[in-house]
Amino acid sequence: MKRLFVLLSVAAAILVSCSKTTDGIIRTEVPARPAGQTDMLGFAADPIDTVRVGFVGLGMRGPGAVQRFTHLQGVKIVALCDVLPENVEKCQKTLREAGLPEAAAYSGDTDVYKELCAREDLDLVYVCTDWSHHVPVALCAMENGKHAAIEVPAATSLQEIWDLINTSERTRKHCIMLENCCYDFYEMTALNMAQQGLFGEIIHVEGSYHHCLEPFWPEYWNNWRLDFNRTHKGDLYPTHGLGPVCQVLNIHRGDQMKTLVAMETSSRLGIPTYKKITGKDIDSFESGDHIMTMISTKLGKTIQIQHDVMTPRPYDRMYQLVGTKGYAQKYPVPGFSFEPEQLPETIDHENLSGHSFVPADVRDALMEQYKPGIVKEIGEYAKEVGGHGGMDFIMDYRLVYCLRNGLPLDIDVYDLAEWCCLAELGSISIANGSAPVEVPDFTRGGQDKIKGFSYAFAK
Repeated sequence: MKRLFVLLSVAAAILVSCSKTTDGIIRTEVPARPAGQTDMLGFAADPIDTVRVGFVGLGMRGPGAVQRFTHLQGVKIVALCDVLPENVEKCQKTLREAGLPEAAAYSGDTDVYKELCAREDLDLVYVCTDWSHHVPVALCAMENGKHAAIEVPAATSLQEIWDLINTSERTRKHCIMLENCCYDFYEMTALNMAQQGLFGEIIHVEGSYHHCLEPFWPEYWNNWRLDFNRTHKGDLYPTHGLGPVCQVLNIHRGDQMKTLVAMETSSRLGIPTYKKITGKDIDSFESGDHIMTMISTKLGKTIQIQHDVMTPRPYDRMYQLVGTKGYAQKYPVPGFSFEPEQLPETIDHENLSGHSFVPADVRDALMEQYKPGIVKEIGEYAKEVGGHGGMDFIMDYRLVYCLRNGLPLDIDVYDLAEWCCLAELGSISIANGSAPVEVPDFTRGGQDKIKGFSYAFAK
């Protein structure tokens, strides 16, 4: 009875109905698709010759996005919005230094984004706010006829996820999550190698976000990020680790995440960290120091995702692909391992085995041979522009390219949903003794409509 009470308490707290069935799996409610709506799978909007963009949130990530957009062709920066006018002015300076006209400025309160979204001369609203404003701004943008691009994590609850899905489907506007790690040079190359069959069949993948944020906590406006960790459980920042591996596994493009189990350590560092940063005493800190989520898929594959922003563990996203004929990892050191017969004839096979990493020269030759066309085209320029080594610029380039050419985006609203849902589903699992929780079919029946992940290109 106590177990059921915990389950019901969690469900009441998160305003999402869930139930535990006789098979021991907890299931959350999947709302019926409203009448007249259709899915956004493979959706392509009309081409936009010049993408007119407004930026909302110019604190930590926003200024970098504005700077990158000054290097893109076919865009016009129309509007800038932030609570703090000095943040807007900082980005106006970026425009002036790039030889561009100043943008319309919005600042002063947390609702001023509504004025930006109501403008008739915008095509895209690029959201870089604190997490609590991601969804309100994106919904407002789509309701006003704009596409929405949202920093990670785009949503932090199932209710927010379903609101984004339903609004995108109803308004026929793109809703993309800006998951930059999907455009990391190594991840894109390893994805290409996996799609070419070098690793055999991928059966297990791992990803993570290990990043000690102690030096950065004071930089978050009004302490919003540490406060969020203080009041929430589950993997609160799963998308850097999960997004790239889901593309490898063709999630909702032939395979489907079915159930997850989450567990966490107790919080040893939360309370003292909060005291150190804010000077305030608190009695509890919800987020564990280390959170691990394990996921099974419809095709019998497994995913492990980890989250740790509290301990001094070195930065690590893991990115590990386990195949029947080979293995790839980016962290802690990049490496590949293969059965020798998997490698192309252009690679020296001498002294290679599946029991150790290939030598550095072989690894580098493979990275060059399987470099994706996108990286060949703009990789060097992306490094010059910057943004986490260039991957941020490739992400923005692909977004604008697809909008200008009327193509489906690389990351759709269902990717957003699947990659963000670990937070709340994981918290339900943890609250119920790490019980299995079903991952909803956010496509509502369209998991096999698209066959395999791919990038769209103009013909």
